[in-house]
Amino acid sequence: MSDLQFSMTLIGLLVVLILIRVPIGVALIGVSFVGIGEALNWRVAWGTLGIIPYQFSASWVLSSVPTFLFMGFICYHTRLTQGLFNAARVWLSALPGGMAVASVFGCAGFAAVTGSSVACSAAMGRVAVPEMVRHNYSPLLATGTVAAAGTIGALIPPSILMIMYGIIAQVPISKLFLGGISIGILTMASYVILIIVRVKLNPELAPKSHNPIQKGERLAALAETWPVLLIVLGVFGGLFSGVFTPTEAGAVGASLSCLVSLIKRTLNWHAIRQSLIETLTTTSALLVIAVGASMLTRFLALSGVGDAINDVVLGIGLSPTMIIFAIIVIYLLLGMMLEPIGAMLLTLPIVLPIVDEAGFSLLWFGVLVTKVLEVGMITPPVGMNVYVIKSVVGDLTTTTRIFQGVAPFVLADLVVLAVMVAAPALVLYLPTMIG
Repeated sequence: MSDLQFSMTLIGLLVVLILIRVPIGVALIGVSFVGIGEALNWRVAWGTLGIIPYQFSASWVLSSVPTFLFMGFICYHTRLTQGLFNAARVWLSALPGGMAVASVFGCAGFAAVTGSSVACSAAMGRVAVPEMVRHNYSPLLATGTVAAAGTIGALIPPSILMIMYGIIAQVPISKLFLGGISIGILTMASYVILIIVRVKLNPELAPKSHNPIQKGERLAALAETWPVLLIVLGVFGGLFSGVFTPTEAGAVGASLSCLVSLIKRTLNWHAIRQSLIETLTTTSALLVIAVGASMLTRFLALSGVGDAINDVVLGIGLSPTMIIFAIIVIYLLLGMMLEPIGAMLLTLPIVLPIVDEAGFSLLWFGVLVTKVLEVGMITPPVGMNVYVIKSVVGDLTTTTRIFQGVAPFVLADLVVLAVMVAAPALVLYLPTMIG
Protein backbone atom coordinates (compact mmCIF):
# COMPACT_ATOMS: atom_id res chain seq x y z
CA MET A 1 0.00 0.00 0.00
CA SER A 2 1.42 3.39 -1.03
CA ASP A 3 1.65 6.33 1.37
CA LEU A 4 -1.20 8.08 -0.46
CA GLN A 5 -3.43 5.01 -0.25
CA PHE A 6 -2.70 4.63 3.45
CA SER A 7 -3.53 8.31 4.02
CA MET A 8 -6.83 7.97 2.13
CA THR A 9 -7.61 4.93 4.29
CA LEU A 10 -7.07 7.09 7.36
CA ILE A 11 -9.50 9.70 5.99
CA GLY A 12 -12.05 6.92 5.56
CA LEU A 13 -11.36 5.81 9.14
CA LEU A 14 -11.98 9.39 10.30
CA VAL A 15 -15.41 9.36 8.67
CA VAL A 16 -16.23 6.01 10.30
CA LEU A 17 -15.15 7.25 13.75
CA ILE A 18 -17.38 10.30 13.44
CA LEU A 19 -20.34 8.19 12.26
CA ILE A 20 -20.03 5.95 15.32
CA ARG A 21 -20.13 9.07 17.52
CA VAL A 22 -16.50 9.31 18.58
CA PRO A 23 -16.04 12.99 19.61
CA ILE A 24 -14.94 14.96 16.55
CA GLY A 25 -11.95 16.55 18.26
CA VAL A 26 -10.64 13.19 19.48
CA ALA A 27 -11.14 11.59 16.05
CA LEU A 28 -9.35 14.46 14.27
CA ILE A 29 -6.37 14.46 16.63
CA GLY A 30 -6.04 10.66 16.66
CA VAL A 31 -6.18 10.16 12.89
CA SER A 32 -3.90 13.14 12.18
CA PHE A 33 -1.35 11.92 14.73
CA VAL A 34 -1.20 8.45 13.16
CA GLY A 35 -1.08 9.93 9.65
CA ILE A 36 1.81 12.27 10.42
CA GLY A 37 3.66 9.46 12.20
CA GLU A 38 3.37 7.19 9.16
CA ALA A 39 4.04 9.95 6.61
CA LEU A 40 7.24 11.15 8.32
CA ASN A 41 8.17 9.53 11.62
CA TRP A 42 6.76 9.19 15.11
CA ARG A 43 9.12 11.73 16.61
CA VAL A 44 7.68 14.36 14.26
CA ALA A 45 4.15 13.21 15.17
CA TRP A 46 4.83 13.64 18.89
CA GLY A 47 6.41 17.01 18.20
CA THR A 48 3.36 18.09 16.22
CA LEU A 49 1.09 16.96 19.05
CA GLY A 50 3.10 19.13 21.41
CA ILE A 51 3.45 22.23 19.21
CA ILE A 52 0.13 22.67 17.35
CA PRO A 53 -2.19 22.84 20.39
CA TYR A 54 -0.06 25.63 21.84
CA GLN A 55 0.37 27.47 18.53
CA PHE A 56 -3.35 27.43 17.85
CA SER A 57 -4.67 28.19 21.34
CA ALA A 58 -2.10 30.96 21.85
CA SER A 59 -3.60 32.93 18.95
CA TRP A 60 -4.55 36.41 20.15
CA VAL A 61 -7.57 36.51 17.82
CA LEU A 62 -8.94 33.35 19.44
CA SER A 63 -9.42 35.21 22.73
CA SER A 64 -12.51 36.85 21.20
CA VAL A 65 -14.35 33.50 21.38
CA PRO A 66 -14.65 33.24 25.20
CA THR A 67 -15.32 36.97 25.58
CA PHE A 68 -18.16 37.00 23.05
CA LEU A 69 -19.53 33.80 24.57
CA PHE A 70 -19.41 35.34 28.06
CA MET A 71 -21.22 38.44 26.75
CA GLY A 72 -24.03 36.27 25.37
CA PHE A 73 -24.34 34.12 28.48
CA ILE A 74 -24.44 37.18 30.76
CA CYS A 75 -27.17 38.77 28.61
CA TYR A 76 -29.11 35.50 28.72
CA HIS A 77 -28.82 34.79 32.46
CA THR A 78 -29.50 38.39 33.48
CA ARG A 79 -32.52 38.62 31.14
CA LEU A 80 -31.27 41.74 29.34
CA THR A 81 -32.99 40.62 26.15
CA GLN A 82 -36.46 39.93 27.52
CA GLY A 83 -37.84 43.26 26.26
CA LEU A 84 -36.94 42.54 22.62
CA PHE A 85 -39.86 40.26 21.84
CA ASN A 86 -42.39 42.45 23.64
CA ALA A 87 -41.26 45.55 21.72
CA ALA A 88 -41.42 43.72 18.40
CA ARG A 89 -44.82 42.26 19.28
CA VAL A 90 -46.30 45.65 20.13
CA TRP A 91 -44.95 47.38 17.02
CA LEU A 92 -45.69 44.56 14.55
CA SER A 93 -49.06 43.37 15.89
CA ALA A 94 -50.96 44.79 12.89
CA LEU A 95 -49.21 42.43 10.45
CA PRO A 96 -50.69 39.01 9.60
CA GLY A 97 -48.98 36.62 12.03
CA GLY A 98 -47.57 39.67 13.85
CA MET A 99 -46.34 37.74 16.88
CA ALA A 100 -44.51 35.22 14.69
CA VAL A 101 -42.93 38.11 12.79
CA ALA A 102 -42.02 39.64 16.16
CA SER A 103 -40.25 36.39 17.07
CA VAL A 104 -38.05 36.73 13.99
CA PHE A 105 -37.11 40.30 14.93
CA GLY A 106 -36.60 39.28 18.55
CA CYS A 107 -34.19 36.52 17.52
CA ALA A 108 -32.31 38.98 15.31
CA GLY A 109 -31.97 41.36 18.24
CA PHE A 110 -30.78 38.59 20.54
CA ALA A 111 -28.32 37.48 17.85
CA ALA A 112 -26.56 40.82 18.19
CA VAL A 113 -25.44 39.95 21.72
CA THR A 114 -24.68 36.25 21.28
CA GLY A 115 -23.07 34.13 18.59
CA SER A 116 -25.18 31.02 19.12
CA SER A 117 -28.33 29.95 17.29
CA VAL A 118 -29.10 27.47 20.09
CA ALA A 119 -29.04 30.30 22.65
CA CYS A 120 -31.33 32.37 20.42
CA SER A 121 -33.84 29.54 20.13
CA ALA A 122 -33.76 28.76 23.85
CA ALA A 123 -34.17 32.37 24.97
CA MET A 124 -36.88 33.32 22.51
CA GLY A 125 -38.63 29.96 22.81
CA ARG A 126 -39.24 30.51 26.52
CA VAL A 127 -40.84 33.90 25.84
CA ALA A 128 -42.41 33.80 22.39
CA VAL A 129 -43.89 30.31 22.02
CA PRO A 130 -46.10 30.40 25.16
CA GLU A 131 -47.24 33.93 24.24
CA MET A 132 -48.20 32.88 20.70
CA VAL A 133 -50.03 29.78 21.91
CA ARG A 134 -51.89 31.94 24.47
CA HIS A 135 -53.12 34.05 21.54
CA ASN A 136 -54.34 30.90 19.71
CA TYR A 137 -51.48 30.67 17.24
CA SER A 138 -50.92 27.23 15.76
CA PRO A 139 -48.15 25.41 17.70
CA LEU A 140 -46.86 24.36 14.27
CA LEU A 141 -46.25 27.98 13.28
CA ALA A 142 -45.11 29.11 16.74
CA THR A 143 -42.46 26.46 17.32
CA GLY A 144 -41.32 26.31 13.68
CA THR A 145 -40.82 30.08 13.53
CA VAL A 146 -38.69 30.31 16.68
CA ALA A 147 -36.59 27.24 15.80
CA ALA A 148 -35.86 28.64 12.34
CA ALA A 149 -35.36 32.25 13.46
CA GLY A 150 -32.78 31.04 15.97
CA THR A 151 -30.43 30.28 13.07
CA ILE A 152 -30.06 34.03 12.52
CA GLY A 153 -27.90 33.95 15.65
CA ALA A 154 -24.93 32.64 13.66
CA LEU A 155 -25.29 35.18 10.83
CA ILE A 156 -25.63 38.50 12.62
CA PRO A 157 -22.41 39.36 14.48
CA PRO A 158 -20.92 38.36 16.80
CA SER A 159 -20.89 34.88 15.24
CA ILE A 160 -18.73 32.18 16.83
CA LEU A 161 -18.88 30.20 13.58
CA MET A 162 -17.48 33.17 11.64
CA ILE A 163 -14.76 33.77 14.21
CA MET A 164 -13.57 30.16 13.93
CA TYR A 165 -13.77 30.30 10.12
CA GLY A 166 -11.79 33.55 10.04
CA ILE A 167 -9.02 32.04 12.18
CA ILE A 168 -8.74 28.88 10.05
CA ALA A 169 -9.10 30.58 6.64
CA GLN A 170 -7.09 33.69 7.59
CA VAL A 171 -9.94 36.02 6.62
CA PRO A 172 -10.50 39.30 8.56
CA ILE A 173 -13.22 38.62 11.13
CA SER A 174 -14.61 42.16 10.98
CA LYS A 175 -15.23 41.73 7.24
CA LEU A 176 -16.93 38.38 7.84
CA PHE A 177 -19.18 40.11 10.38
CA LEU A 178 -20.09 42.78 7.81
CA GLY A 179 -20.79 40.14 5.16
CA GLY A 180 -23.02 38.26 7.59
CA ILE A 181 -25.20 41.31 8.30
CA SER A 182 -26.66 41.47 4.79
CA ILE A 183 -27.41 37.73 4.71
CA GLY A 184 -28.89 37.89 8.20
CA ILE A 185 -31.22 40.67 7.03
CA LEU A 186 -32.05 38.72 3.85
CA THR A 187 -32.87 35.65 5.95
CA MET A 188 -35.09 37.73 8.23
CA ALA A 189 -36.91 39.20 5.23
CA SER A 190 -37.50 35.76 3.69
CA TYR A 191 -38.93 34.44 6.99
CA VAL A 192 -41.18 37.47 7.45
CA ILE A 193 -42.54 37.21 3.91
CA LEU A 194 -43.09 33.48 4.37
CA ILE A 195 -45.03 34.00 7.62
CA ILE A 196 -47.22 36.75 6.17
CA VAL A 197 -48.03 34.74 3.02
CA ARG A 198 -48.82 31.58 5.02
CA VAL A 199 -51.11 33.43 7.41
CA LYS A 200 -52.83 35.23 4.53
CA LEU A 201 -53.51 31.89 2.87
CA ASN A 202 -54.53 30.21 6.12
CA PRO A 203 -55.70 32.74 8.75
CA GLU A 204 -56.31 29.92 11.27
CA LEU A 205 -52.54 29.65 11.75
CA ALA A 206 -52.50 33.03 13.51
CA PRO A 207 -55.83 34.67 14.44
CA LYS A 208 -55.76 38.46 14.32
CA SER A 209 -55.59 40.19 17.70
CA HIS A 210 -58.53 42.48 18.51
CA ASN A 211 -56.77 44.27 21.37
CA PRO A 212 -55.76 47.75 20.16
CA ILE A 213 -52.22 48.86 20.98
CA GLN A 214 -51.96 52.33 22.49
CA LYS A 215 -49.21 54.77 21.50
CA GLY A 216 -47.98 54.93 25.08
CA GLU A 217 -47.66 51.15 25.15
CA ARG A 218 -45.51 51.22 22.03
CA LEU A 219 -43.15 53.81 23.49
CA ALA A 220 -42.94 51.94 26.81
CA ALA A 221 -42.12 48.67 25.01
CA LEU A 222 -39.48 50.43 22.92
CA ALA A 223 -37.86 51.78 26.08
CA GLU A 224 -37.41 48.21 27.36
CA THR A 225 -34.91 47.48 24.58
CA TRP A 226 -32.28 49.99 25.80
CA PRO A 227 -29.94 47.37 27.39
CA VAL A 228 -29.44 45.48 24.12
CA LEU A 229 -29.26 48.67 22.03
CA LEU A 230 -26.58 50.11 24.32
CA ILE A 231 -24.46 46.94 24.15
CA VAL A 232 -24.85 46.59 20.37
CA LEU A 233 -24.04 50.26 19.69
CA GLY A 234 -21.09 50.16 22.07
CA VAL A 235 -19.57 46.98 20.65
CA PHE A 236 -20.25 47.23 16.94
CA GLY A 237 -20.11 51.01 16.73
CA GLY A 238 -16.57 50.84 18.08
CA LEU A 239 -15.67 47.78 16.02
CA PHE A 240 -16.79 49.01 12.61
CA SER A 241 -15.56 52.57 13.20
CA GLY A 242 -12.08 51.21 13.93
CA VAL A 243 -11.90 52.24 17.60
CA PHE A 244 -11.04 48.67 18.59
CA THR A 245 -10.38 45.29 16.94
CA PRO A 246 -12.73 42.27 16.87
CA THR A 247 -10.65 40.72 19.64
CA GLU A 248 -11.01 43.80 21.82
CA ALA A 249 -14.70 44.06 20.89
CA GLY A 250 -15.42 40.81 22.73
CA ALA A 251 -13.89 42.16 25.93
CA VAL A 252 -15.76 45.45 25.54
CA GLY A 253 -19.02 43.54 25.01
CA ALA A 254 -18.48 41.33 28.06
CA SER A 255 -17.72 44.38 30.20
CA LEU A 256 -20.70 46.32 28.85
CA SER A 257 -23.10 43.42 29.45
CA CYS A 258 -21.93 43.17 33.07
CA LEU A 259 -22.22 46.93 33.54
CA VAL A 260 -25.71 47.16 32.03
CA SER A 261 -27.00 44.17 34.02
CA LEU A 262 -25.52 45.76 37.15
CA ILE A 263 -27.40 48.99 36.41
CA LYS A 264 -30.62 46.98 35.91
CA ARG A 265 -29.88 45.11 39.15
CA THR A 266 -30.22 41.70 37.49
CA LEU A 267 -26.55 40.73 37.89
CA ASN A 268 -25.91 38.30 40.74
CA TRP A 269 -23.34 35.67 41.67
CA HIS A 270 -25.48 32.85 40.28
CA ALA A 271 -25.62 34.53 36.83
CA ILE A 272 -21.87 35.20 36.86
CA ARG A 273 -21.07 31.64 37.96
CA GLN A 274 -23.34 30.04 35.36
CA SER A 275 -22.00 32.30 32.60
CA LEU A 276 -18.39 31.49 33.52
CA ILE A 277 -19.03 27.73 33.65
CA GLU A 278 -20.84 27.70 30.29
CA THR A 279 -18.17 29.92 28.72
CA LEU A 280 -15.33 27.67 29.90
CA THR A 281 -17.14 24.48 28.87
CA THR A 282 -18.03 25.74 25.40
CA THR A 283 -14.60 27.28 24.76
CA SER A 284 -12.80 24.10 25.82
CA ALA A 285 -14.91 21.97 23.48
CA LEU A 286 -14.27 24.37 20.59
CA LEU A 287 -10.52 24.41 21.23
CA VAL A 288 -10.22 20.62 21.13
CA ILE A 289 -12.07 20.48 17.78
CA ALA A 290 -10.07 23.41 16.37
CA VAL A 291 -6.74 21.86 17.41
CA GLY A 292 -7.81 18.64 15.69
CA ALA A 293 -8.68 20.58 12.52
CA SER A 294 -5.29 22.30 12.62
CA MET A 295 -3.54 18.93 12.94
CA LEU A 296 -5.64 17.56 10.05
CA THR A 297 -4.46 20.47 7.89
CA ARG A 298 -0.85 19.57 8.68
CA PHE A 299 -1.49 15.89 7.95
CA LEU A 300 -3.15 16.64 4.59
CA ALA A 301 -0.25 18.87 3.57
CA LEU A 302 2.44 16.36 4.54
CA SER A 303 0.71 13.29 3.07
CA GLY A 304 -0.37 14.89 -0.20
CA VAL A 305 -4.00 13.88 0.32
CA GLY A 306 -5.19 17.49 0.11
CA ASP A 307 -3.48 18.03 -3.24
CA ALA A 308 -4.79 14.69 -4.54
CA ILE A 309 -8.40 15.53 -3.64
CA ASN A 310 -7.98 19.01 -5.11
CA ASP A 311 -6.64 17.59 -8.39
CA VAL A 312 -9.47 15.04 -8.63
CA VAL A 313 -12.23 17.60 -8.04
CA LEU A 314 -10.82 20.16 -10.44
CA GLY A 315 -9.89 17.45 -12.96
CA ILE A 316 -13.52 16.33 -13.32
CA GLY A 317 -14.13 19.50 -15.29
CA LEU A 318 -17.06 20.87 -13.31
CA SER A 319 -17.76 24.57 -13.62
CA PRO A 320 -17.00 26.70 -10.54
CA THR A 321 -20.73 27.12 -9.90
CA MET A 322 -21.30 23.36 -9.98
CA ILE A 323 -18.39 22.87 -7.56
CA ILE A 324 -20.03 25.31 -5.13
CA PHE A 325 -23.41 23.58 -5.43
CA ALA A 326 -21.73 20.22 -4.78
CA ILE A 327 -20.06 21.66 -1.67
CA ILE A 328 -23.41 23.07 -0.51
CA VAL A 329 -25.03 19.63 -0.85
CA ILE A 330 -22.18 18.04 1.13
CA TYR A 331 -22.56 20.61 3.91
CA LEU A 332 -26.33 20.18 3.98
CA LEU A 333 -25.84 16.42 4.45
CA LEU A 334 -23.18 16.95 7.12
CA GLY A 335 -25.46 19.43 8.87
CA MET A 336 -28.04 16.68 9.28
CA MET A 337 -25.58 14.61 11.32
CA LEU A 338 -23.04 16.95 12.95
CA GLU A 339 -23.14 20.19 14.91
CA PRO A 340 -22.04 23.19 12.77
CA ILE A 341 -18.61 24.01 14.21
CA GLY A 342 -17.50 20.38 14.10
CA ALA A 343 -18.72 19.96 10.52
CA MET A 344 -16.99 23.17 9.44
CA LEU A 345 -13.64 22.53 11.07
CA LEU A 346 -13.65 18.93 9.87
CA THR A 347 -14.01 19.92 6.22
CA LEU A 348 -12.26 23.30 5.83
CA PRO A 349 -8.75 21.82 5.40
CA ILE A 350 -10.03 19.93 2.34
CA VAL A 351 -12.57 22.41 0.97
CA LEU A 352 -10.72 25.74 1.25
CA PRO A 353 -8.00 24.93 -1.36
CA ILE A 354 -10.70 23.78 -3.81
CA VAL A 355 -12.74 26.95 -3.33
CA ASP A 356 -9.67 29.16 -3.64
CA GLU A 357 -8.49 27.33 -6.78
CA ALA A 358 -11.96 27.71 -8.32
CA GLY A 359 -11.61 31.48 -7.98
CA PHE A 360 -14.17 32.24 -5.26
CA SER A 361 -13.73 34.79 -2.50
CA LEU A 362 -12.94 33.09 0.81
CA LEU A 363 -14.80 35.92 2.53
CA TRP A 364 -17.97 35.17 0.57
CA PHE A 365 -17.49 31.44 1.12
CA GLY A 366 -17.21 31.92 4.88
CA VAL A 367 -20.64 33.55 5.04
CA LEU A 368 -22.05 30.89 2.68
CA VAL A 369 -20.73 28.04 4.85
CA THR A 370 -22.18 29.68 7.96
CA LYS A 371 -25.59 29.92 6.31
CA VAL A 372 -25.51 26.34 4.98
CA LEU A 373 -24.50 24.86 8.32
CA GLU A 374 -27.23 26.77 10.13
CA VAL A 375 -29.80 25.11 7.85
CA GLY A 376 -28.59 21.85 9.42
CA MET A 377 -29.70 23.19 12.81
CA ILE A 378 -33.34 22.75 11.76
CA THR A 379 -33.15 19.63 9.59
CA PRO A 380 -33.58 16.04 10.85
CA PRO A 381 -32.23 13.90 12.36
CA VAL A 382 -29.97 16.17 14.50
CA GLY A 383 -31.66 19.60 14.14
CA MET A 384 -30.38 20.99 17.45
CA ASN A 385 -32.68 24.04 17.41
CA VAL A 386 -35.71 21.78 17.09
CA TYR A 387 -34.71 19.74 20.13
CA VAL A 388 -34.03 22.93 22.08
CA ILE A 389 -37.55 24.19 21.31
CA LYS A 390 -38.98 20.80 22.26
CA SER A 391 -37.22 20.95 25.64
CA VAL A 392 -38.62 24.45 26.18
CA VAL A 393 -42.27 23.77 25.21
CA GLY A 394 -42.52 20.33 26.83
CA ASP A 395 -45.74 18.46 26.00
CA LEU A 396 -47.22 21.30 23.94
CA THR A 397 -46.25 19.51 20.71
CA THR A 398 -44.05 16.69 19.41
CA THR A 399 -40.59 16.83 17.88
CA THR A 400 -42.02 15.55 14.59
CA ARG A 401 -44.53 18.40 14.50
CA ILE A 402 -41.78 20.96 15.13
CA PHE A 403 -39.79 19.52 12.21
CA GLN A 404 -42.95 19.88 10.11
CA GLY A 405 -43.23 23.47 11.28
CA VAL A 406 -39.70 24.38 10.18
CA ALA A 407 -40.00 22.70 6.76
CA PRO A 408 -41.28 25.86 4.96
CA PHE A 409 -38.42 27.84 6.50
CA VAL A 410 -35.89 25.34 5.17
CA LEU A 411 -37.27 26.02 1.67
CA ALA A 412 -36.86 29.76 2.30
CA ASP A 413 -33.25 29.11 3.36
CA LEU A 414 -32.56 27.24 0.13
CA VAL A 415 -33.83 30.24 -1.82
CA VAL A 416 -31.49 32.50 0.16
CA LEU A 417 -28.57 30.17 -0.62
CA ALA A 418 -29.41 30.29 -4.33
CA VAL A 419 -29.48 34.09 -4.19
CA MET A 420 -26.08 34.11 -2.45
CA VAL A 421 -24.55 31.97 -5.19
CA ALA A 422 -26.18 34.02 -7.96
CA ALA A 423 -25.27 37.40 -6.42
CA PRO A 424 -22.05 37.23 -4.32
CA ALA A 425 -22.08 41.05 -4.20
CA LEU A 426 -24.79 40.81 -1.53
CA VAL A 427 -22.16 39.46 0.84
CA LEU A 428 -19.20 41.50 -0.40
CA TYR A 429 -20.82 44.94 -0.69
CA LEU A 430 -20.59 46.04 2.97
CA PRO A 431 -17.05 44.67 3.57
CA THR A 432 -15.86 46.37 0.37
CA MET A 433 -17.60 49.67 1.07
CA ILE A 434 -16.51 50.02 4.70
CA GLY A 435 -13.10 48.49 4.04
